[in-house]
Amino acid sequence: MNVTIKTRELELNERLRQYVEKKVQRLNRYLPNIVEARVELAMEPTRSAQQRHTAQITLFASNGRILRAEERDADIYAAFDAVMDTIERQIERYKGKYWLQYRPRQRGRQRVQAEEAALAALEAAVEAEEEFPPQIKRIKRFEMVPMDEWEAIEQMELLGHDFFVFYNVNTDSINVLYRRRDGGYGLIIPEL
Repeated sequence: MNVTIKTRELELNERLRQYVEKKVQRLNRYLPNIVEARVELAMEPTRSAQQRHTAQITLFASNGRILRAEERDADIYAAFDAVMDTIERQIERYKGKYWLQYRPRQRGRQRVQAEEAALAALEAAVEAEEEFPPQIKRIKRFEMVPMDEWEAIEQMELLGHDFFVFYNVNTDSINVLYRRRDGGYGLIIPEL
């Protein structure tokens, strides 16, 4: 597993680096298909001294799943320990729902269509960037794993985001899932 540690407004000394790497490497015991782990440690000036240090972990699995957790505490070590507890609970939750049920899907035609759609969207974004450079601030690339709506909801919840873009195997198209203010979910299915 590749472990990347980034810091903001915080010095990464050798003791902290070793502590983080040792703890993150233990996650392989719980979920052996982790390809990369990104750890972000930060100190932010807040009103509450109890929430000054932030620790965030993002795990990338070989099957395209992403798990993310973030915690705050007065001490960076305590914040990191708390985020490790949170990510371990998420791994257990993920394994309980998907580990025994996961079956590799036939990705032939569906994967080709998803890659073509993602490439078209990227080309459109690049063209838009050339026409209006100040409007596009950041371009993100990510591999899409074909899934249904329920898997997308679970992935969105695991990431803690308010929306999620995914390739829907039921509609053979790229869809956007979003959280509504009333607590429900919305699904956007684009049509050409």
